[in-house]
Amino acid sequence: MKRKLYRSVANRKIAGVCAGLADFFGIEDVTPLRLAWALLTLLAGLSIWVYLLCWIVIPNEPSDHRIIDEQ
Repeated sequence: MKRKLYRSVANRKIAGVCAGLADFFGIEDVTPLRLAWALLTLLAGLSIWVYLLCWIVIPNEPSDHRIIDEQ
């Protein structure tokens, strides 16, 4: 089965980008990814633009996406 990258609807804090990336790469706990992204934003500043770009480019997960994954 081909995996697709979606922004998470159920597990979002701001836009669901980090949770979507965690789902895509099979990471169980999204917290380290969120912390790393926040740290990169504070230290480098560039990742805020990357996050906004991901927010625009990556689509929301379809409503039936979670149902299919849980079966």
